[in-house]
Amino acid sequence: MRVWVPLVGGLWGLGMLFQYGPGPRGVVRSIGLSLGLVGLAGVIVSRYTLGRSFSVAPKATALVTRGIYSRIRNPIYLSGMILVTGLVLIVGRIEGLAVLLVLIPMQMVRARREAAVLEGKFRDAYREYRKRTWF
Repeated sequence: MRVWVPLVGGLWGLGMLFQYGPGPRGVVRSIGLSLGLVGLAGVIVSRYTLGRSFSVAPKATALVTRGIYSRIRNPIYLSGMILVTGLVLIVGRIEGLAVLLVLIPMQMVRARREAAVLEGKFRDAYREYRKRTWF
């Protein structure tokens, strides 16, 4: 359920926005759809990989270092930004850039807070993990 419901809902939402939503039609809109699909896939794969370790607030239940987490420390945040960028391009509104300019620093702050919690619990194991991964 944690994979199929968001996948189907996300695909339906992206498809509806792309097909019927506001904004100019053209190449930029298609690029937005592509980015939206990549971002949605990243969020879902990341969430699935976390399994029961997922939480909205940073908690250190387990240090997940497999799958997409073997390369990227915060794939949900990164994929979410790719998804939002795609949505901004689909809609084609300049105000969307303001949303990104607010969300990107917020995600960076969240990532730092999460890193502090994980480092506090897993100490050297987290530091080693951080050395071999990006963002």
